[in-house]
Amino acid sequence: MGEGISKCVNLISLKLNLSDNRVKENGVKYLGEGISKCVNLTSLDLCFFESSIGENGAKYLGEEIAKCVTLTSLKLNLRSNSIDGNGVKYLGE
Repeated sequence: MGEGISKCVNLISLKLNLSDNRVKENGVKYLGEGISKCVNLTSLDLCFFESSIGENGAKYLGEEIAKCVTLTSLKLNLRSNSIDGNGVKYLGE
């Protein structure tokens, strides 16, 4: 999925609901890498409700979202994930 998204260079808004898909940290990593290549992205809405992204997934997601310098709107639904304090720290940075 991330590879396909990375080809959408003119994308300005992206909303993905990946709830109940059991997305794990590697899935989040690849998705984040694809999203970071969307250089015109201004709005991002991601839902990972009841997934298993964990601390490393949160780290990957935070690192890749930080590369989206044109982003003005961000919504993350990470409810019912096992993200500890370090994962939250990574997302906040």
